[in-house]
Amino acid sequence: MKKIVIAGGSGFLGASLAHYLADRGASVTIFSRSMPSVQGPWRHAAWDGRTVGPWLKELDGADGLVNLTGRSVDCIKTPDHRDEIFRSRVEGTQALGLALRRVENPPSVWVQMSTAHIYGDPPLLVCTEESALGYGLAPTVGRAWEEAFAASVLPSQRGVILRTSFVLGRNRGAGGGALRTLAMLAKLGLGGRVGKGSQGMSWIHELDMNRIMERALMDPAMQGMYIASAPHPLPQVEFMRELRRAIGMPIGLPAYAWMVHFGARYLLRTDPELALYGRYVVPKRLEDERFEFQFPRLREALIELLGRG
Repeated sequence: MKKIVIAGGSGFLGASLAHYLADRGASVTIFSRSMPSVQGPWRHAAWDGRTVGPWLKELDGADGLVNLTGRSVDCIKTPDHRDEIFRSRVEGTQALGLALRRVENPPSVWVQMSTAHIYGDPPLLVCTEESALGYGLAPTVGRAWEEAFAASVLPSQRGVILRTSFVLGRNRGAGGGALRTLAMLAKLGLGGRVGKGSQGMSWIHELDMNRIMERALMDPAMQGMYIASAPHPLPQVEFMRELRRAIGMPIGLPAYAWMVHFGARYLLRTDPELALYGRYVVPKRLEDERFEFQFPRLREALIELLGRG
C-alpha cells in the first residue's frame, strides 16, 4: 500500500481511515472543502465536490481511491438539505469519474461508500446483499449514488461498493460519529426505548470498518457490492440497554414518538426518523469470504470504545 486518496475525508470516518492507513505505511491525501478539524498524517487538497480542479493531480499515480463524500444526514430534512444530501453524493462521485479520465495513471481500485439505508426501514426483515431495495429519501439517494459510481468507475478499475451501517467510533475531535450523542443521552438517563423499540440498529466498530476498507483496497478478489456491518444487529431497545451498561447508567427513560419528534427537531436539530426507524442488515458476502470481525458483538465493541467492563 503506497498512496491512497480519500475524497470527502475530513469527517469522523475519513480521519479514522486516514490514521489507520498511515499507521500501515500509506501516504494519504484527503479531499475536502475545508481543512480537517483535526491534524493528522495526511496531505490535504481542497475541492468543491462538484467540479474538476487542481486536486486531480493527486489521483495521478495513486494506488487507491476511497470516496466518502456526502453531506451528513444528521440534520432536519428541509428541502434544501434533501437536495444537498442527494447532490453532494452524486456530483462528488461524478467529479471523481471525470478527473480519473484526465490523468495518465489513475488508481487501480476505487472503493465507494454507500448506505445500508438503501434497504429502507423494514420492521423485522433481515436484509442481505440480495434483498430488495427500499422506498423513500435514503433508498433513492443510495440508488443514485451507486448508479453514479457505476457510470464513473473506469473499465480498468476494480470497483467495490460498501453499503455501510451505523459506525461506532471514538471522539477524536472529528465528531466521533453518532455514538457521542447516544452516549450523552444515555448518561442523562434518556437512553431507553424509543418508539416501539423494535426498530433495527445495524452497527459496526470503526476498526472493523477500516479493516474492510483496507481489504477492499488490497485484495484483488474483492469486487462489487458488500454490506459493511457487524453480523449481529439488535433492536433499538437492546442496543440502548448495552450502551447503558457500558457507561454504567442503570436508568433509561423511554421516549414516545411525539417526544422524539419534539426533541430531535427543537433540541438536537436532527431528523426524528433516524431514531424512530431502522433496519437489520447482515454482511453475507463478507462472511462467505471469511472476513473475521474483531468486534462481532455490540457489548465487546462498546467496552473497547467506552472503556468499561
